[in-house]
Amino acid sequence: MAKVTLVFAGLLIALGLAGFFGTGSIHRTALIPAEIGVLLGISGLLAMSPSENRRKQFMHINVTVGLVGCVGGAIEAMRGYLHATSAGLQPDQIALASKLTMSGLLLIYVLLCVRSFIAARRTGKI
Repeated sequence: MAKVTLVFAGLLIALGLAGFFGTGSIHRTALIPAEIGVLLGISGLLAMSPSENRRKQFMHINVTVGLVGCVGGAIEAMRGYLHATSAGLQPDQIALASKLTMSGLLLIYVLLCVRSFIAARRTGKI
């Protein structure tokens, strides 16, 4: 799962950079997916350890970061959409797409991690 973590970290970094540079490098908050990606990447690299306890610890940290990022991104997407529509404005489509994409990627990541944890438990690796 550590290699899968690095793939998702790369996707999140690319999403954050695309959002930041795609909007004219104005809003630093567009880099939030990249920051989560860097955090997952560092922890994913640390999970590539021969020590089973260290690997489990960092993968549990990664899935927690993924879950918090998924929920936070979804809440922010809903909040931004509802705030704009209640004010009679059009929601920022790029920000909304970025938040929903980040949430979707992290949801897939969390589900893959949970599936991996269940499989490891069944095979007796945990």
